[in-house]
Amino acid sequence: MADYRTMQATAGSRSAAIDEGLRAHMNKVYGTMSVGTLLTFLVAWAVGSSPELLSIFRDPQTLQPNILGWIIMFAPLLMVFGFGAMINRLSAAGAQTFFYVFSAVMGLSLSWIFVAFTGISIAQVFLVTSIAFAGLSLYGYTTKRDISGWGAFLMMGVIGLVVASIINIFLGSPALHFAISAIGVLIFAGLTAYDTQNIKTTYLQHAHSMDQEWLGKSAIMGALQLYLDFINLFMFLLQFLGNRE
Repeated sequence: MADYRTMQATAGSRSAAIDEGLRAHMNKVYGTMSVGTLLTFLVAWAVGSSPELLSIFRDPQTLQPNILGWIIMFAPLLMVFGFGAMINRLSAAGAQTFFYVFSAVMGLSLSWIFVAFTGISIAQVFLVTSIAFAGLSLYGYTTKRDISGWGAFLMMGVIGLVVASIINIFLGSPALHFAISAIGVLIFAGLTAYDTQNIKTTYLQHAHSMDQEWLGKSAIMGALQLYLDFINLFMFLLQFLGNRE
């Protein structure tokens, strides 16, 4: 009987430690994501509110990108692929630095919105996105339903959105633009819940090892996933709800 009680106490202590570790891990994910998001919008606002700085990348009047503007536009996509390839060779501190550099570059690529849309509408859409993101992420964290099956479908949708968006840069079709925005909202709403559950599940699967270096890099990867969900959800909602200058 004593051995059984000892085993129960040990199991309970281990479960409590995992629960505490999960909370700390998710706090790290959300904290890092929040800093990256704040950095993105600060950079975007600083550049977008200065015609001199914006002109380095785009025509301040037409907002058409120059050569450097095209590079900045596609740089975040290339950096995401590069980050995935380099993550195993980076330290946790190096991964975090890379994420913040990426967030700043994303801010440069989004700076045009502060010319194209009113500041009030940007703030309103940011608030709507934050509320929607919080609800979707909470659902992904708390639901008992396994939504891992969404992953393949959602990633196919993301690839389709990227291809369609690139094509529409040259076509300039309002109908295609509307369809991309509507589908984009749905896809990244689903990805927010999916990624949150995946981050939680991945932690629980590796919690027994308690590899601090892995946990640190895993938190950064999780922050990047949720950051991309938030930014894309914001941008697609801005197409619907934003008031143009």
